[in-house]
Amino acid sequence: MKVRIPKHREFLIKFEEGYPLEKEAWKELNKIVEDYSVDGKSVRSETFIEDNEDKVKALQEKYEFTYEIIEKK
Repeated sequence: MKVRIPKHREFLIKFEEGYPLEKEAWKELNKIVEDYSVDGKSVRSETFIEDNEDKVKALQEKYEFTYEIIEKK
């Protein structure tokens, strides 16, 4: 039997140590997840990255963090 398991991808977000607006930035980043959720529950979606990357990039410009998209097995 063969089973196809989809790849899981995540944003890996990093701030410089001691970045003064980190808390504020995380609040806005978490808002992206909340807005994407259904009835307050997180939704696992294969298109989460594509659906939200522009929003993350906009916050990246505002808060000066780095991010990469990593694949989890």
